[in-house]
Amino acid sequence: MLRYAVPGAEKWPDLSDAALAATIEEWAPAWIAGLTRREHFARLDLNNAMRTRLSYEQNAILEREAPTHLVVPSGSRIPIDYLDGEVPTLSVRLQEMFGLNATPSIAAGRLPLLLKLLSPAHRPVQITRDLVSFWERGYHEVKKDLKGRYPKHYWPDDPYAAAPTRRARPR
Repeated sequence: MLRYAVPGAEKWPDLSDAALAATIEEWAPAWIAGLTRREHFARLDLNNAMRTRLSYEQNAILEREAPTHLVVPSGSRIPIDYLDGEVPTLSVRLQEMFGLNATPSIAAGRLPLLLKLLSPAHRPVQITRDLVSFWERGYHEVKKDLKGRYPKHYWPDDPYAAAPTRRARPR
């Protein structure tokens, strides 16, 4: 995915499943030495194994352009899921996104994240790649439903001006 979003990334090594399987004798021995049982493979650090296939510069670009986490307006550090479908996904409680007026993105803004906006019970209430459109069109319908189910929680009329919160109500 980063290969298509970052200029020059097409020159990076192919780390697809097929390419890794074809070159397993080249990269795996250093990482599987001493592993004798199936349970040992659960402790195998594949992230570092794959990062050793990249140069220092490529690792720096990867950290900058495809972070593992995103700090949302409430201050929470939320993991980005790169394995959930075709597009990187951020699953976050709706109230933690109040005040944000643009869809979060990676790859220097070239790849917007798919947002799974969650209820206070961590159930998806909206899935979108356009947060502005959701705030303008869909939020008020979702707010009516959530306000009835979660009356103690904070449901402002203007999500742009509202304070984001991890709690039921902002401090």
